[in-house]
Amino acid sequence: MKRKRTLLVVAAAAVLAVAGGAGIAQAVSGSEEPVTGPAAEQAAEAALGAAGGGSVLEVERQDDDGAGVYEVEVRREDGSEVEIHLDAQFQQVGTATNDDAGEQEDSAEGADDD
Repeated sequence: MKRKRTLLVVAAAAVLAVAGGAGIAQAVSGSEEPVTGPAAEQAAEAALGAAGGGSVLEVERQDDDGAGVYEVEVRREDGSEVEIHLDAQFQQVGTATNDDAGEQEDSAEGADDD
């Protein structure tokens, strides 16, 4: 009986260790999910309007580091890059610059930025 309990405890600890490791891997790798199809097209169009033109580099579902549902990376015509955060109706709710470089400036819509 004691041996069964020990095996059960060891098995449970192993399952928890694997699940914890998977959670850490997900957190470290990011939770950004690419968006495709009509939603990506609408998000790209809205982001280009908000950024004042440029080219879309990537459209993703928003990770947990900012406002909104969609995160659209735009390279402006001057070469700078900005993330435009959009809500579910493709309205701008914020921006972030240099997120991939680790230097982030977040601003809400209507605030003076760039």
